[in-house]
Amino acid sequence: MEKRMKALVTGASSGFGKAIAENLAKNNYDLILCGRRTSRLEELSESLTKGYNINCQILSFDVRDKEAVEAASKEVSQNELDVLVNNAGLAVGLSNIDNGEIDDWERMLDTNVKGLLYVSRFFLPSLKNGGHVINIGSIAGKEVYPGGNVYCASKHAVDALSKAMRIELLEREIKVSQVCPGMAETEFSLVRFKGDEKRADNVYKGIDALMAIDIAEAVDFILSRPKHVCINDLIIMPSAQATASISKRRSE
Repeated sequence: MEKRMKALVTGASSGFGKAIAENLAKNNYDLILCGRRTSRLEELSESLTKGYNINCQILSFDVRDKEAVEAASKEVSQNELDVLVNNAGLAVGLSNIDNGEIDDWERMLDTNVKGLLYVSRFFLPSLKNGGHVINIGSIAGKEVYPGGNVYCASKHAVDALSKAMRIELLEREIKVSQVCPGMAETEFSLVRFKGDEKRADNVYKGIDALMAIDIAEAVDFILSRPKHVCINDLIIMPSAQATASISKRRSE
């Protein structure tokens, strides 16, 4: 019997991470599900194990906590992973730079930049030579928009790190890909606006935004390419969104 591939997904409890994990399970990957919300991870693990007869392991930690990431990495053996998906990330607030909330800035930088670095540093030894890293970036890593200042800066850092990783992991024949979504209807805006559902819903009003499954299917496409092909960078936008700040909304 052919041995299944194994993927580790951060931020797997919701949004892109959950959809990516579900699609990987559908494609017969064993999984390591990582996130902060243990109960959600347990529910997802049970569903995927029963639904697809795969093996699921849960590692509950906050990517911002260097010691917790390092401790979790010791639960994964060297050369155990075929795929590492750095998905954990968030936006908080939409203030201008001159009145921004410093706590929000630190949360974004600690999660989006330092979290990606911690996970990559401690789990890359578990990734097989010839494996694949997929970093979930954003259109905000390609453009800047009003109120996006620090979030955009953090995702520009992900863009730069993805390019650097592609160069530095080449000797190990590890592919590195970045997926950069535009407007996507997940918990993203609810987190950005700190639970304000009305404000979050207005972000998507009059637009058919991307769904989590759209990004999961893009990850499937990237992983399905033959050995000699690497998709370095992929920007995915809703049809109604031309740039980070220019969209066409339906009149309600």
